Amino acid sequence: MEEFPELSTKRLRLRELRESDAPVLLSIFSNPHTMRYYGSEKMTGIEEIEGMLMSFKQGFEKKQAIRFGIELKETGELIGTCGLHNWAKRVNRIEMGYELNQEKEGKGYMSEALSIMIPFAFQQMNIHRIGALIHPNNNSSRKLVQNLGFREEGVLRDYVYAGGVYMDLIMYSILTKEWYTA
Repeated sequence: MEEFPELSTKRLRLRELRESDAPVLLSIFSNPHTMRYYGSEKMTGIEEIEGMLMSFKQGFEKKQAIRFGIELKETGELIGTCGLHNWAKRVNRIEMGYELNQEKEGKGYMSEALSIMIPFAFQQMNIHRIGALIHPNNNSSRKLVQNLGFREEGVLRDYVYAGGVYMDLIMYSILTKEWYTA
C-alpha cells in the first residue's frame, strides 16, 4: 500500500487521520470513560495527540500499522478510530484496536467499521490472524469482538500498566478461515 486506503460502509467512511482531527481526538483520548480500559494514560494536551498522529503516520509509512479515522458519511464528523498494529509480517499476524466518542456508543458504529476493516486486513494485507487485547471488565468490547467471530484465548496477567496499576488483558483472535466461514 503506497497510498492510504479509504474504506466505506453504508454510514461510515474509514479514512486517514489529519492534523485537523486533533481537537476531536483529544476529546476522545482525554475522556476517563473511554480510557478506563485502554491500557494507557488519558491524554491531556494537543501535543500528545500530535505525537500520536505522527506515530500513526510513521507506522503506515513503514508498513507496520494502519489507523483509520471513523467518520460519519452524512455529516463528516469524526467519531473515533480503528486500526491494526504490532504487525508480525513473518507470520502474517496483527493486532487491532479501536475507540469511539462516548456519545456515539451503542449505535453499531464500531461493529460496522470493524466489519469492513477486518476483511481489508485479510484480503489486502494478507493477514492470517488478527488479535484483540481487551480488559476483562470491558464487557461491551468483549461482546463486540465475539459477535464478529473472535474467540477468547486466555488471560494475559498484569499485561499493561496504566493509572498506577497493572491490568490483566484477555486475548481474542480470529483467523482468516474463520472470518470467511462465519
